[in-house]
Amino acid sequence: MHILEISLWVLLVITSFVIIGLVLIHRGRGGGITDMFGGGFASGVQSSAVGERNLTRITWITATLWGAIIVLLGLISRFSL
Repeated sequence: MHILEISLWVLLVITSFVIIGLVLIHRGRGGGITDMFGGGFASGVQSSAVGERNLTRITWITATLWGAIIVLLGLISRFSL
């Protein structure tokens, strides 16, 4: 059980940093960090919209995984002896 808890803590830290990065990459009102790295020079509107949609999906999946890890850590700490 101890190995599982350590693994979940490591996954929690990794997913936390991934979520921070993904949120910073998103295009906001001002264009976001993507424009700094050439994201503003997309060749067409379609590719930009598809990329943003995929980025949103990846962010939601990572956030859901992060939430599940939080719940699992809470259950482990609640029911451990």
